[in-house]
Amino acid sequence: MAEINPYKPPASHVADVSPQASDSSNFVAAGRAVSAGQGWAWIARGWDLFKRQGGTWVLLVLLAGVIFIAASLVPLINWVAPSLLIPGLSAGVMLGCKALDDGDRLTVSHLFAGFQARGSALVMVGLAGFVMYLIAMIPVAIVMGGKFVAMMSGDPAAFADFGPGFLLAVLVTLAISVPVYMSLWFAPALVTLHDVAPLAALRQSFGACLKNIVPFLLYGVIFMALGIVAMIPLGLGLLVLMPVFFASVYASYRDIFFEG
Repeated sequence: MAEINPYKPPASHVADVSPQASDSSNFVAAGRAVSAGQGWAWIARGWDLFKRQGGTWVLLVLLAGVIFIAASLVPLINWVAPSLLIPGLSAGVMLGCKALDDGDRLTVSHLFAGFQARGSALVMVGLAGFVMYLIAMIPVAIVMGGKFVAMMSGDPAAFADFGPGFLLAVLVTLAISVPVYMSLWFAPALVTLHDVAPLAALRQSFGACLKNIVPFLLYGVIFMALGIVAMIPLGLGLLVLMPVFFASVYASYRDIFFEG
């Protein structure tokens, strides 16, 4: 009979458990419907995450603002640059929120961690979003005619006429842009935290938002009111509201895509 050595390490391979894998037990890939009151709960949760490291959050927002301003000054790519940057930077913020949620620290480097983790996939999400925005703008271009080109080029004269045509164009833009926002809302988190393919992430994000129209309506109304208040002190309130917004996106992702 062979002698058993109690100090011998196990022969089977034990893999390290990644954060994504540790969350997979209660992850709901298609998202779940939650109650209407959760729209406020997401904001409250976002505020809680902000309070833990308010100074770092403000620094992240300022740095992101500088990046967007710099990108907008680059000729030829200034139209597409925001669409390509937003998913990657948002994914980095989601990783930072997860770090806070896990009891770790939020750092400035989290802003770029999304690009390091799933850079090409996030660029694909941004490119898909840019194409969807272009499609959404087609009816607006038809309604506004030649004024549309002037508006997109930043000509102030294009905004001087607030007649029925302009108002109709704004309404059409808002209506068609809603599905685009729904598709992009959870996509960075799904791509980065769960390795979901870009197009699948867009579909899952849209479906999850569609299931939760009522809580999102409440969420949107509250944030509009908070935005008005934040603009009163020379817009300085946005330095708090913007981090709370990004943290609330993470809160909504955790609430909708996880059970328990």
